[in-house]
This record gives sequence, C-alpha cells and structure tokens, in this order.
Amino acid sequence: MPSPTHAGHPAAQPPDPGAVDALISQARQLRTRVDAVLRDGGTPAEDPRQRWQRALCDLAVHQLDDLGTHLGQLKSGFELDLPVEDLPVDVPARSEPPDAAAIGALGRAGSAEWDLLTDEVQWSDELYRIFGRSPLDGPLTLDELPSWLFSEDQQLLTELVTGCLVDGRPIDGEFRIVRADTTVRTVHMVGEPVLGPDGGTVSMWAVVRDVSDLRRSQRTLRETRDSLERQRQIARTERRLAVELQEAVLPPWRGTLRFPQDGGPITMDLAAHYLPSSTSALIGGDWYDAMQLPDGASLLTVGDLTGHGVAATSGMAMLLGALRGMAVAGLQPGPLMRWLNELLDTSPQPALGSALCCRYDPRTRLLHWSQAGHPAPLLFREGTGRVLDRPDGVLLGATSGAQYAQATEQLAAGDLLVLHTDGLIPRRSADAADPEVAERQLLAMAPLFAGARSAQDCLRMVAEEFGVPDREDDACVLIARIG
Repeated sequence: MPSPTHAGHPAAQPPDPGAVDALISQARQLRTRVDAVLRDGGTPAEDPRQRWQRALCDLAVHQLDDLGTHLGQLKSGFELDLPVEDLPVDVPARSEPPDAAAIGALGRAGSAEWDLLTDEVQWSDELYRIFGRSPLDGPLTLDELPSWLFSEDQQLLTELVTGCLVDGRPIDGEFRIVRADTTVRTVHMVGEPVLGPDGGTVSMWAVVRDVSDLRRSQRTLRETRDSLERQRQIARTERRLAVELQEAVLPPWRGTLRFPQDGGPITMDLAAHYLPSSTSALIGGDWYDAMQLPDGASLLTVGDLTGHGVAATSGMAMLLGALRGMAVAGLQPGPLMRWLNELLDTSPQPALGSALCCRYDPRTRLLHWSQAGHPAPLLFREGTGRVLDRPDGVLLGATSGAQYAQATEQLAAGDLLVLHTDGLIPRRSADAADPEVAERQLLAMAPLFAGARSAQDCLRMVAEEFGVPDREDDACVLIARIG
C-alpha cells in the first residue's frame, strides 16, 4: 500500500539519477572554486582575521567533500536490487541544488586562539555556543580543555596539542565533549601554530566545528545501509528455502504423466506447469498434484495458500501432505476438504487457502470433486468447453466446522480437464480481479485443444497464453486428458 501523503500534495517520486549527476557536477565545480581561493590566498598571514577566513575555506572544503560523498551514496542507491515499491516515496525532494548556505548548515563553526606568551585566550561567540558556555564564564585554557572531553578522547587531544606547540604540526582531530547541561556534542578541530621571529611557537589558533548532526546522519545512513543489506540477505535466504521446499513438495515429474489401468491401456494423460512470478521476492503457496491411488482411481488437485515465502510454502507442504494421506486412505473429496479445513483452522499459524480436489474412477469414468473457494474445473469435449457447476464450499481456514458438498461428472474418452489456481491472470491486467476472465480465455482455446495430440501440447498452449513476462503472482495449471 502506498505511503500516505498530505492532502493536496502528491507523493514525491524517487530522485532522477540525472538530477543527482547534475548535483554532483555542481558540487565538484564549487569545490574547484574553493581550492582556487585557497591557492590565491597564499600562506596564512599574521592577521587573525585572515587566518579565520582561510580556516573557513578549509571547512568549506571538508563540507563539500562530505556533500560529494553523500551524493555519491545517493547515486549508488539506484544500483541496489530493491523493488521500486520498496523505495521511500515520502521523503521531500529538493527543488533546487544546495547553495552555500545549505552547505554551511552542515555544522556550526567557532574560532579560538591561545597566546602562549600572555596566556590570553580568545573565543568567538559561536564557540561559546558550541560548548554551551556563557562569555561571562570566559574561554577554556589549553589545560582546562581536556576535562570537557570524553576520557577516551583526552589522550588524542593532548597528543595533537603537544605536536602543534612543540613540533609545529597542524591539528586535525575529532572529539566528543560533555557540556555543562550534560549533553554530548561531537566537534572537529583544525588548527595551526603561529610562529615567532625566532621560529618558536608563540600561539595556537583553531577552528572548531560542531559536527554532531552530521555524524548522527552518517551513523543513521550507515545503520540503514547495514539494515538493508541484512534484509536483502534474509530475503535471499528465505527465497532459497521457499524454492527448495516447493521443489521438494511438488510432484517430481515434469512433462507428461500417464496412468495405466491394471497394466493395460492408458486411462489418463496428464501435464502440469508452475507459472512463477517475475518478482523474485514472491514465492507463493500454489500447488498442483496428481497421483494414482491404491484402488486404481486417480487424484487431481490444485490449490493456493495465502501469503508468500517460507511460511506459505511450509503451509502448502503441510496441506498437500495431509491431502495425499487422506486420499490414499480412501476419503472422498467432500469429507477430505472438511478435514483439510479443520487442519488449517487449528494450525498454530492461521492462514486461508483455496483448493480443488478431484477423484476420477477409470472403471466408471465418473469424476467426483469438491472445492473450497476455488475456480471450478473446465471440461472440453469435441471442440467446445464449459465450466463445471461448483458445489458449495468456503475457503479453507475461514470457519470451523464447515461442510463441503461434492459433485459428480460423467466423463468420456477424449475429454480434457483443465484445473488452475486463481493467479492465472496477471494482477496488472485490468480484468485481473474478475475470476471469470481466465475461464473465458481458456474456453476460447477449445478449438486449439481439440487439435492437440496430448495434454502436454495443451499445456504448452496455456503457458504461451498466460506465461507473460510481467507476471506478479504465481499460478499452477494441471491438464488431464481422459484415455
């Protein structure tokens, strides 16, 4: 179901890859211009204002690099193997490319300078706000600064400050501070020593940027990416298990199956096919089955359990196993359906299912059948077809104690039975919700079936008619030709 949107505002569409490429190009151009400003500025001057301006340019470079990284991640997101409907559609889209103000909003920055000769310290107003201090409290000295950091970060700050003051190395590090109100902020500090005429360090200046929101966003992005990867792995594993379970449960025969009578002539020529969904995530609970019973009768069944994935295929395996066992024990289709309903109704994982069960006696050529909310069989004879009248029967698992009626049909040599599940019509079709559409399309194929030599030929025609490449749901077809 699509995400809800505000009244009068349509859902935002996923960003166009071309628009992202344009943003990446603009960010690169802006990065080149900032580099040009840095080159034209030469080496840092003694004027604190010039040093401050250069520091802001350095920060802009860092932020543009961050922006380029984020845009690259957005572009790479188009290559993920996610279904289109799983992409977020309720995220507001940018109507304009990011400007300098938007880039600056990635983090607040403040400046500081510590004079080693006079012990004076100067902080900008923004730096006071970053640390949650009042200018009346005064700035922090280099000796006081480590006490505001997490204990794990204090050693790194001490090493960077020592390297700057003693060896003249620039500062570039990230720390976590605990403010007076106990809130934690992540700050990024860049700075350089100021050298005197004799080459010794006389002061140290630094620019401190509050990157808490940026790091939080990066962490969220990383966790989301990891979560998506875990979900993809789980989905791949579940799909593999569902496919293996389905292949293990459905009949092992492929192509044509023929049932002889007491070692004599062929009483039934069968062919069945599973039409998979084109969406890899959907493995449903559809089944088909045909088997010769101990008394010489034949069992034909198709069905569909609601849901997808391992839960649906495991439920389908349970139902099909119970159905086979009760059919071998001699139960007729009506009572068999009643016990299947009780089984599904008392299952620890409630579900609904539709089913069609037929029992054919080759001695009398009588077909006894029952259904549970399922499309009826189609009978084709001498170039025409009709839908058999359905006996009463509700969906399996819909209600306790349900009773299922049973119908009987006299068959003749050469008759063709077509059994199918209700996913035969692709859901994208405008008529997909009408269960009679599949019946009409199948009935229209009666002249083709009349000229077919085998059940396999008829099945091939059905697969060509309904096996569309954009199928959203799976389906099963079972065709039986009476010998």
